[in-house]
Amino acid sequence: MSCAETIQDYALRSIGIGERLLPRSDFTLCEQFVLIGSGMIWNIYFGVVALSTGFFLAVALAVGKACRTPLARIPSEWTIFIFRGSPLFIQFFFAYFLFLSLKSTHPIFDPLTAAWAGALIVLFLNTAAYSGEIFYGALRSIPKGDMEAAEAYGLTGFTKFRRITFPTMLRLAWPAYTNEAIFLFHATTLVYFSGFPAWQQRGDALYYASYFADKTFNPFVPYPILAGYFIVLTLCVVTLFAWASRRLNRHLPQEARKRMTLRPSFMR
Repeated sequence: MSCAETIQDYALRSIGIGERLLPRSDFTLCEQFVLIGSGMIWNIYFGVVALSTGFFLAVALAVGKACRTPLARIPSEWTIFIFRGSPLFIQFFFAYFLFLSLKSTHPIFDPLTAAWAGALIVLFLNTAAYSGEIFYGALRSIPKGDMEAAEAYGLTGFTKFRRITFPTMLRLAWPAYTNEAIFLFHATTLVYFSGFPAWQQRGDALYYASYFADKTFNPFVPYPILAGYFIVLTLCVVTLFAWASRRLNRHLPQEARKRMTLRPSFMR
């Protein structure tokens, strides 16, 4: 089988399109690249959906934690504390068995025992808790002068939050939030180890990498391929967030803008 035929048969296998059976022997490098890349579709799905939806819950948690009303502050504090204080791996197992028990009570909960829904909910809540703490710290770091200036211009309530508080919070939190986004995409590999099963061998990238490592008894080919895919994914995330950072800081003087780079720091 040529590499072009392999791409045609296995490129979208992880979402049920293409060849149903996995190769059993004589594995080629192309097969490993294509199938692990096919599994990356699920990792990208988990990361993008959890990050984009968790952003709104994170803002709500940050605002709730900063609120003086106990009715809003206490639930926000405990949500952040529980999901930041417990390991993500344990959260996957706890959620899976919880969804199993719910499934036994009513069939409507059946999709929650699948990884595409159940694992996504866990990642959504986990990243919302971590991001909420990041945004809360940014809220506390907003200069009082900015708030006083907004009030002097007559901005109050939601208008002040939308035009002053929220943009300043994002600008201050964005470097740390970028790290959380990278961590979230890396954390999607834990779905393979969680209790959520891979239906009809349609797993994520780590599922296929482990399959090749077990069949060939050589982990030094599939796992570096997997790491290479995640390095490329990380570069894409950093590039996208760096563009967003420039947009958030476009009103500042050039010398006051914090540039996001990939250059490692060897000295503190």
